[in-house]
Amino acid sequence: MNRYSYRFDVMAGDIDFNGHVNNVTYLAWMIEAATKHSQSVGYGYEKCRSLGGTWVAKSHRIEYKKPAFEGEELEMQTWIETIGKILSIRRYQLLRPGDSATVCEGETEWVFVDTKRMRPMKIPAEMIEGFKGSNP
Repeated sequence: MNRYSYRFDVMAGDIDFNGHVNNVTYLAWMIEAATKHSQSVGYGYEKCRSLGGTWVAKSHRIEYKKPAFEGEELEMQTWIETIGKILSIRRYQLLRPGDSATVCEGETEWVFVDTKRMRPMKIPAEMIEGFKGSNP
């Protein structure tokens, strides 16, 4: 499926005691990217709720490649690698455009869950089609 991307600057609050981006911040950026991508194809939080579901993370994986520092511009790219009946695997690549370095790569297994029962539910076909037709 197509990639969604956007750029942003590393802020002072993103930095840890080692002087580079905090590990937890990368996870927050991944979740933000998933949210923005979903909204861009018309399946943000409110639309999912109207369909009776929400996305819940089953697992996250992050591989750190290079450190990032305050003031740097980064580019987040995300895409859905696979989407099945109830589970979707979303990939992430965080780049530093200034030197074309990959800062980190990640993956999340997202499960679509019924908001009333908090049990996995079938991903609506219209949502699957929405992601398949998405453009960056």
